[in-house]
Parts: sequence; C-alpha cells; structure tokens
Amino acid sequence: MKGYNELIEKLKKISDMGWIKTHRVGNTGIGKTLEDLLGITENNIPGPNSAMIELKSARKNASSMLTLFTKSPLPTRANSLLLEKFGYASTKKQGTKRLETTVNALNFNIIKGRSGFKISIEEDRINLITSSNEIVAYWDKETLKNSFERKLPKLLYVKAEVRGKGSDEEFWFNEAWLLSGFDFNNFVQLLKDGIILVDIRIGQYPDGRPHDHGTGFRVFPDKLDLCFSHRERII
Repeated sequence: MKGYNELIEKLKKISDMGWIKTHRVGNTGIGKTLEDLLGITENNIPGPNSAMIELKSARKNASSMLTLFTKSPLPTRANSLLLEKFGYASTKKQGTKRLETTVNALNFNIIKGRSGFKISIEEDRINLITSSNEIVAYWDKETLKNSFERKLPKLLYVKAEVRGKGSDEEFWFNEAWLLSGFDFNNFVQLLKDGIILVDIRIGQYPDGRPHDHGTGFRVFPDKLDLCFSHRERII
C-alpha cells in the first residue's frame, strides 16, 4: 500500500486529470473509481503518522447521505422489538417482515401511514421514543463516541464534480480535506438539529430471526466537516 504522502501527490495528479469516466455504474461508482486511481483495495490509507485514515468520497451537491458508522441499538433484542412493533410485510421475502425507516430528532417518522418514533437525547443516552414517550431502543453516548472515534479517527474526504449518468457518468476529483479531531459535542448537536439522521434497516429470516442490514448514523456530505474540530484542505 502506498504511503500517505505519495497518495496525496497522486490525488493532486488525479485532480489535474480533469474528467474521469466512472469505473462502476451506480452510487458506489465514485468510491470504486477513486480507489482504482489511487491503487488501493481498501477504503483506508496509512496516515502521516502511520495511523490509518478512512477514505471517503462524495459527489458535490449530492442528495444522498454518507454513513458515518453503523451501530445497532440496545437492549440486546432491540431489533426484534422494533421489527415486531413497527415492521410490515416484506415484498421481497414472502412471509417475513421488514423495517426500513429514517429517524431524526425533530419529528416522529411515519411508517406505512402511522406514527413511529423519533430521537430523544438525554444526558448519557440517545433514545428512540414513541409519541407516548415509550423508549423502544437506545444507545449510550459513550458507546457511540467510541464507535465514531474507532471508525473515523482521521478522514480523507474527497469531493468530485459530476456530469453524465449511468455508464457515462464522469467525475472530476477537485477537492480533498483531511479531517481529524472528532467533536462529540458537535455530533450530538447535529443530531438535535436534524442534520445527522439514523437509518434503520432490519429484515427477517424465514425462521423469524431479525437480520440487521446496518443501523447507520448518516449525514449530508456538505455537513460532514462539522463533526471534526480540525480541517485541512489538501486540494
């Protein structure tokens, strides 16, 4: 794997190349294209002090969100309880249930026409509560803080201009930032402001067991830097 400084120089050369055709059709095309150009097979790279840095890329002005990290809620059977209480019949696997929903701290979400739940922040916990104030799941703040710091101690965040669609989509990777110093207080505030959202994706096996497809804490690309206290522009 190339060293950090060499990769930064490579990023600058990629920026100078201008428009580059996608290496894969679809949402993941930007990440695949950038990794191929950098010559790496994983989404992290060695940092300036030998620490690993997560690599993320995004289309400028994209409406899709970035996943910061995934963390299933507590208690242990939370996914089963959420699926039982709010799940609906799956159209993909007959006889099973599914729950796909996005939740924020501003409003109760609507699941198949009925009120679901929202995020409620306490001193040491982040809860999912119903309109009757029932806590249906939660995360403790210390666990979330550790999850973020472990996943994203440093982040090399690359943005690209985009033109074309499908197999003709092209990227111009012309902006890159080194982000570090995760700020948990900002993370909590972004949750409160409805900027960071939680995507819940739970399926079900034929025997009734829940299948967690990844409960993700997500943010719009243009707000990602607010999660970090140190921001250095590379390109």
